Amino acid sequence: MPKYAVEYSYIEDVPRRHAVRPEHRDYLRALAGQGKVLAAGAWTADDGGLLVFEVDDEAEMQKVLDNDPYKAAEVIASTKVTAWTPVLGVWLD
Repeated sequence: MPKYAVEYSYIEDVPRRHAVRPEHRDYLRALAGQGKVLAAGAWTADDGGLLVFEVDDEAEMQKVLDNDPYKAAEVIASTKVTAWTPVLGVWLD
């Protein structure tokens, strides 16, 4: 299954983002339980984050991003999605 690295840049309104963060994390936690989230977390500066997904295809990747509570709350300033093929590491089959 393809892997995707997703980089979020957040808006500067930290209280607004933090208000929806528990719902965002619950959403990602549910996806992790399905094996779709390999890792996720904010940058140390808390101005964005990195999420690594393993999903069927680009269409599913887009659906996952579209359903993220952060998107509905409009706290993501930009999103960069990159298909990724790791060659080393514990995530390899």
